[in-house]
Amino acid sequence: MQPRKSIFITGAASGIGRAVAQSFAAKGWFVGLADVNEAGMKETAATIPAGQYSLHRLDVRDRVQWRDALAAFWTAAGKRMDVLFNNAGIGRGGALAETPPEEDDLVLDVNLKGVIYGAKAGYLYLKQTPGSCLLNTASAAGIFGAAGMSVYCATKFAVRGFTESLDVEWEEDGIKVRSLMPSFIDTPILDHVAADSNRQIRDTVSEAGLEIAPVSLVVEHVWQAIEGNAVHTRVGKDAKRLWFWSRFAPSIVRKRAKTISAARDRLG
Repeated sequence: MQPRKSIFITGAASGIGRAVAQSFAAKGWFVGLADVNEAGMKETAATIPAGQYSLHRLDVRDRVQWRDALAAFWTAAGKRMDVLFNNAGIGRGGALAETPPEEDDLVLDVNLKGVIYGAKAGYLYLKQTPGSCLLNTASAAGIFGAAGMSVYCATKFAVRGFTESLDVEWEEDGIKVRSLMPSFIDTPILDHVAADSNRQIRDTVSEAGLEIAPVSLVVEHVWQAIEGNAVHTRVGKDAKRLWFWSRFAPSIVRKRAKTISAARDRLG
């Protein structure tokens, strides 16, 4: 009998994490739900059959919490971890000169350090599970840099490079390392208000004429990412266009970045 596969998901309390948890559970996978938002995790768990999930309060900025959460998940999942989905992230924006230093640090700690800590803690378990995959959520912001998103973009470019490096480094261990590069997805992250503005991120996105894609689109691409051979999986029309333009017509990417900046200035 084929052993039940398992996936550990950070940021599982809402948005992409919740949708991915529901999709994998529907296919019979055991799902580890991890987040700092315990109430949100319980809401996600309520949509998954009993006995098919475990709950883990996890602040991805804390190495010890990573160690303890993955050890508990490993036992609950029957000593296998087919996928570690490094999905937790936060969206913060605003002019660099205006954002509080502690907000910059928070973005770096969650979006980049949290991914690194997860990979280091998860390596032991991924190595013991044949055909395993580390999946990191990057972003279309890892393809181009837009004004008002400098620190956020920096973390996503870094996750992109981190993914490429580890995919080579861990190949001999039989671990695939992949990234998702979504364009703007309809999740609570778009409801954040920039530090130097009174408008939500989704207002800027809409004004710039960019796509806001449904979460269901990401779920489809998660399966493609873990089962396919591409290191990076772009999600949404804008992400795919930007990837193409960044390679063959970088001036168009710069023009689009200025369009987003101009929209943000009008809304601010």
